[in-house]
Amino acid sequence: MTLDNPKLLTLPAAAAWRETQRAAGRKVVLTNGVFDLLHTGHLHTLQASRRQGDALVVALNADASVKALKGPLRPVQTQEQRAFALAALACVDAVIIFGTPRLTAEITARGRGCTARRATIPWRPSTPRSARPWRRPARGSSFCPFYPGSAPRA
Repeated sequence: MTLDNPKLLTLPAAAAWRETQRAAGRKVVLTNGVFDLLHTGHLHTLQASRRQGDALVVALNADASVKALKGPLRPVQTQEQRAFALAALACVDAVIIFGTPRLTAEITARGRGCTARRATIPWRPSTPRSARPWRRPARGSSFCPFYPGSAPRA
């Protein structure tokens, strides 16, 4: 079965789409995750991310990275199936699949805006910089909170 998914974009296509959004004055938010077995916690996170801006891009972990993160029995669904399920959600405007350990290229291509952090990774001011799961955001970007007070300060 072939899954037709017009919301699934390559990184260059996503960068071009982002420029179109920027020209229209829209704020694009980026979030990421595995989203293997979509559940209400995922839906809450995605809806909260979308409320941070005018459009939401979901960076989806590729199958190989899911296996490395979650073990040999994962993912349950292929990256194409997971991307198709995410794209069916009204709060998701675009999906990109990444296979690298960090989202550096995706954040840089996305440009100015906000990167929504996953609510399941709490940020604590006492966390040493070297142990934080992200690097400094792209120039002109910021990390947006899901809950008041949960966003890191640069």
